[in-house]
Amino acid sequence: MKMKNKKAEQIEKKKKHRENLKPKRRREPDLDRNEPILKVKPSILIVCEGENTEPSYFRQFRLSSADVIPIGEGYNTISLVNRAKELEGSSNQKYDQVWCVFDKDSSSPNDFNNAIVIANANGHKVAYSNQAFEYWILLHFDDHQGGGMDRKEYHNNINKHLKPFNLKYDGKGSKKITSEIYNILDGVDQKTGVARKMLAINRATRNYNRLNHSSPASEESSTTVFKLVEELLKYL
Repeated sequence: MKMKNKKAEQIEKKKKHRENLKPKRRREPDLDRNEPILKVKPSILIVCEGENTEPSYFRQFRLSSADVIPIGEGYNTISLVNRAKELEGSSNQKYDQVWCVFDKDSSSPNDFNNAIVIANANGHKVAYSNQAFEYWILLHFDDHQGGGMDRKEYHNNINKHLKPFNLKYDGKGSKKITSEIYNILDGVDQKTGVARKMLAINRATRNYNRLNHSSPASEESSTTVFKLVEELLKYL
């Protein structure tokens, strides 16, 4: 009886050994595997009043995870806001954000305030400056507290701060933020050790928060360009 059991065990072992020697069946490919998803960068359309200063500034943002499209239109306030709506509607490209960038300059208070309201109603965001975009540039150097400053003073004040770098902003000619000037704006303030962009954001935010915004046209000096720049910095 024991011999029979032993023989049966030997036969069973040989059978298992032969099974192990058989080539393993290849696993069928997983045809239901998810296709790789291509991430599309969000696109940000920036429609600017100025044809030179603002577009030359925003074109120099090097964003790794978003496409920024600055356009200088030469329109102001309400006409610029309407133009932004027209550009959005006529484009085959779908923009994730549309920003209108314009200044108070000499436009009427009603036009300026209404332009902000209309832009928001269109689903667009606004980066305005009262009086002009150069006030935003100046805040990179000067801790201006938001009191009145005529836009005619901006150029001289900016150039006073650029002089140590042997640079000059041509506020009456090309009105462009050159790559050399932009690099200074994008650098670190030697006195504070803080990035100049962050200084400008903090100063503009502080000045903006002191106001009630019932009439942005009367809130000189102020700018909401910091909101647009903060948004762009998310995509560096």
